[in-house]
Amino acid sequence: MKSTNTTQILFITLSAALGGLLFGYDTAVISGAIGDLTRYFNLTPMETGWAISSALLGCLLGALISDFCSSTWGRKKAMLLAALLFIINSIGTAIPDTFTEFIIYRIIGGIGVGLASMVVPMYIAEIAPAQRRGALVGNYQLAIVIGIVLVYFVNYGIALQGDTHWNLTQGWRWMFGSELIPSLLFFIFIFFIPESPRWLFMQGKTLRAVTVLQAINGNQDVQKEREDIEQSLQSERQQAWKSLRKPEYKRALGVGIGLSLLQQLTGINAILYYAPEIFKRLGSATNASLLETSTLGVINLIFTLLAIRWVDRKGRKPLLYLGSIGMTLALLSVGLFIYFEWEKTFVLPFLLLFMASFSISWGPIVWVLLAEIFPNSIRSLALAISVFIQWIANFLVTQFFPLMVENDWIDSYFNGAFPFYFFALLCLLSFIFVWKKVPETKHLTLEEMNALWK
Repeated sequence: MKSTNTTQILFITLSAALGGLLFGYDTAVISGAIGDLTRYFNLTPMETGWAISSALLGCLLGALISDFCSSTWGRKKAMLLAALLFIINSIGTAIPDTFTEFIIYRIIGGIGVGLASMVVPMYIAEIAPAQRRGALVGNYQLAIVIGIVLVYFVNYGIALQGDTHWNLTQGWRWMFGSELIPSLLFFIFIFFIPESPRWLFMQGKTLRAVTVLQAINGNQDVQKEREDIEQSLQSERQQAWKSLRKPEYKRALGVGIGLSLLQQLTGINAILYYAPEIFKRLGSATNASLLETSTLGVINLIFTLLAIRWVDRKGRKPLLYLGSIGMTLALLSVGLFIYFEWEKTFVLPFLLLFMASFSISWGPIVWVLLAEIFPNSIRSLALAISVFIQWIANFLVTQFFPLMVENDWIDSYFNGAFPFYFFALLCLLSFIFVWKKVPETKHLTLEEMNALWK
């Protein structure tokens, strides 16, 4: 029975985590296309930033409606909606005749990403047993990373299929269109997974909820978990917005928002989105820059796997500490190499160090914490707010990174190193935030989060 339950939990987790794969795929696909896209539509630096950050505007909208969708329709139907939006996006961004059309479909895809980024980790956390929750929710970040690595190599493979003119007119279209395959897989697999038992209890669908718990945990654990969930829900029948006024829940939300902000302000997405262009500025050819970017993706994957292995053993905070220190040192070093125009081949190893540090800590661990730190009564709303704030930070970093890189006044003082110094400082602040504000949640059940904040 235990083996069967383990297999089913893994299938449920991996099916839902396809939403994370699409998150990563959609996030990184533009990194290989942005150069040719910019030349094809003759974009200004501000428009180049908008080509990328427009999807993030959609992510904001998706995060904004995620609480309503997941609370009203259920986690499963919310994921189905996200899958449909991914499908529309993958077709629309491959066939635009104008830049405006491209932006519209990017926003539609962004809504899917924003919706999935809230619902999927919450769903996995609500399905997972407490002792394995960190690793299982970590699979969401693993799926994001796999999506990023996959699309890096897909972009590289597509770029090799034609000459410069073909890539300018057709190559970038195939890059965006390739997202249709994982989008269809996500849509299909959602039909084969159950609804969240905690959402079913909240809707009064007790029989269905118990059936799901039995399938996941086995008969011996169902009664106790049912009592814990119902007691947790019964003690907090107020509306979620009213519950957020309580001091302990304000603290929980403050930590969630802080984690969301700092995850983006490390600069990770500036590097993910613009990595090929960064390597080109350092002297790499187009194909070489895509291959170097793929190396970043492989490191991302390897260290995310290590994080999943360690998160339930070593805890959440030690990994966040490790990541903050590594990211700070790496970005500071990259800034120094660029500022003093030292051997630029040394920049790649330190960018790899930054990626490794992020991937073992602030990448997967933040998603684990966001999915688990909020009590049942406010989880959907608080997670939606935190993810909404996360996408605002992502939007700002992505929109203004090209201006930080190409601003003549800033460049005259920092010689191209300013963004790396800036993000290094924020990585140092992330260490202090974890030290002062973030609690350790290893092995706690979701129902024990109430006591954690009190």
